[in-house]
This record gives sequence, structure tokens and C-alpha cells, in this order.
Amino acid sequence: MARLAQTHGLTDVQQEILSTVRDFVDKEIIPVATELEHRDEYPQRIVDGLKELGLFGLMIPEEYGGLGESLLTYALCVEEIARGWMSVSGIINTHFIVAYMLKQHGTQEQKDTFLPKMALGEVRGAFSMSEPGLGSDVAAITSKAVQDGDEYVLSGQKMWLTNGGTSTLVAVLVRSDEGHSPAEAAAAPHRSMTTFLVEKEPGFGEVRPGLTIPGKIDKMGYKGVDTTELIMDGLRIPANRVLGGTTGRGFYQMMDGVEVGRVNVAARGCGVAQRAFELGIRYAQQRHTFGKQIAQHQAIQFKLAEMATKVEAAHAMMVSAARKKDSGERNDLEAGMAKYLASEYCKEVVEDAFRIHGGYGFSKEYEIERLYREAPMLLIGEGTAEIQKMIIGRRLLEEYRFQG
Repeated sequence: MARLAQTHGLTDVQQEILSTVRDFVDKEIIPVATELEHRDEYPQRIVDGLKELGLFGLMIPEEYGGLGESLLTYALCVEEIARGWMSVSGIINTHFIVAYMLKQHGTQEQKDTFLPKMALGEVRGAFSMSEPGLGSDVAAITSKAVQDGDEYVLSGQKMWLTNGGTSTLVAVLVRSDEGHSPAEAAAAPHRSMTTFLVEKEPGFGEVRPGLTIPGKIDKMGYKGVDTTELIMDGLRIPANRVLGGTTGRGFYQMMDGVEVGRVNVAARGCGVAQRAFELGIRYAQQRHTFGKQIAQHQAIQFKLAEMATKVEAAHAMMVSAARKKDSGERNDLEAGMAKYLASEYCKEVVEDAFRIHGGYGFSKEYEIERLYREAPMLLIGEGTAEIQKMIIGRRLLEEYRFQG
């Protein structure tokens, strides 16, 4: 049916995976998404279905029981899932960031321990950088790890942890200043950060000694998925759970993972925008005013034209960013551009679809009301628009440095 957001050059395997995911979204997610979202209910049956499809192991190498697919395949699957319900794509996003970080930076023992179970969805990943007093200013992290023999003792409070309750493995970024003088740590805070792999039980409250996951944060949108705080108070972690086995590399490991996350957020924006366009163009042909479909009014046609163009442009940029990462090249410029454009265009397409629905768009009976509350999260997640523009601007100055 859809002509928009087609991806050329896909293999038969990629096309088969995407067709399977789209069919699952149409049959298992879209019919129940709004009801579950209004109840803020975790979509357990949907998650179980994703496990059966093997999506939790989509990018995990075959040697660890995964499908060994590319970031592009993953991003296109996320686009389809977000088209059904953005919260479901959030459930797999942090899982994949942690799996990717393990694959790229983990020790062999860490890969052997976690990746096979993550591929099956038996171990579910989450990652944590933000704190109550900071978001994008990662260098200002105050949570810390202090070495005590063969263990580290972690303390501090983290914020905005997606899958905080349902996850069983959390990659946590904290400050670890051993080996650095106070002056060195102050001058280069990024070099004094370490990522720890924290295993825990699912649920809320004290999920292991020294680690508490309070209840879910009540949000405007992005419901169903559990978003929580994480509180560490004397949390003891063995030294073999330092990601990669060496302290001081956490910031760079996390930023590598965030590049994957930004492509994911771009894909989510594309999926939500596609669904908003579908809803808008369908309603425009159902609603009649002044004796004809509102789709026949020039003002509405202009809106549809702008919406479709934005959907197509965002998709193309997201695909380009994913392919750049898959090639092994640095893609922070492309990922930042894709995340920035897709999230901004998503907001605009959703609002235009909302306007096309008129008063009915304000009713909870219509799906566009849910999308209208979900789109703003994409403007913030994995770095605000302002952060993306800072990244883009700095990279452009590197690429186009004037020699005068």
C-alpha cells in the first residue's frame, strides 16, 4: 500500500524480516496500542511476541545466538514498530544499546556471559547516564565508584532509566577517579568515567543489596514502558563487571552506544510520522465539509504534500546514518542530523495530522491523540535538538576548516 519511505538495496533476508515485523505490528500492536497506552500497561504479550520473532537478538552476532543483522535492518524494524506504538520500540532500544556496547567493548568473558541470553531476551538490557541534576551535560556526573579490593562500591542517583523495572542488566556510567589527581579529573572529566555492568532482579524497590528502583515516573506520553530512577547506596560490583575490563573508558563507550541510540530515535520519529500521515490522509478522505471530502480542499492537500515530503526526507536521512555506522565509519554527524531532522519533522507531521482531524483529534477515541503526546519525547531523548545542532556544527567546522 505505502509508497513512502521505501528503502532500496535491501537483501531478500532484510525484506523478509521487515515484512514479518510489519505484519506483526498491524495484527498485534496497532489494534491494542491505544488501549494499553491509556492504561499505562506494560505490553507483555507484545514483548513475548518480539521474543518469538527473535528481535531481541537482531544485531547480536550469530556466534552468540543472534541473527547478526546490521544497524540498518534494526533501524528499519524500529521504524515499523514505532509506527505501531513508540513505547514498544523503546523497550528494545536500550536493550540493543547495551548489547552493542558489549559486542564492541566488552571482554570475552562478558560477551560469553551476557550476549547469548540477551539474544533470547532472557537478559534484558538498560543503560543509564542521566542524573537528576543533569541531562546532556554528561561530564557533570556525580555518581561515583570507589575501589575496595576486588570490588567497586557505587553510590549516587540516576534518572530517566528506560526499562528500569523490567531490565535485568544495566550499563551504568559513573565517575571513577582512581589513577587521576583531583586536578587531572577536573581538567578532563571524560577520562574519569567508567561503565559498570550491573545485574539485578526485575521489579521495583530494592532489587539487589544497595540498588533501589523506585516506581515508574508518570509521564505525559511514552507510556507502557517503565521509566524510573536508579538509586545506588553502597552497591558492590565485582571488578570483572567493568565494561571492557579497564576503568576510565566509560564516556567513550557510552557515546558509541548513543550514536546507535540516535539512529534509533530517528527511526522512531520516522515511524510515528508515517503513522500520523496514514491517519491524516485516511481521515481527510472520510470527513466531508462543504459538500466534499476535506481531502479535496487545497489547504488540506498542501498539508498532506508537506507531511509526505517530511516523512520521505527523514527516512532517507535515517537510512543514510545507519548505513554509515554499518560501514565502520564515524557517523556522529549523520546520526545527529538524522535524529534532529526526524524528531522535528515527526512533531510537525503529527501536529498537521492532529489539525486535519479537527476537534476529533482532541478525543482519546482517536489514535492521533496518543501520537500527539508521544512525539515530544523524541525532541528530548538521546540529546535535545540544541545538543544535536552543537554536534553538527562542531563536526562541520572540522570537515570544512578554513586554512587562512
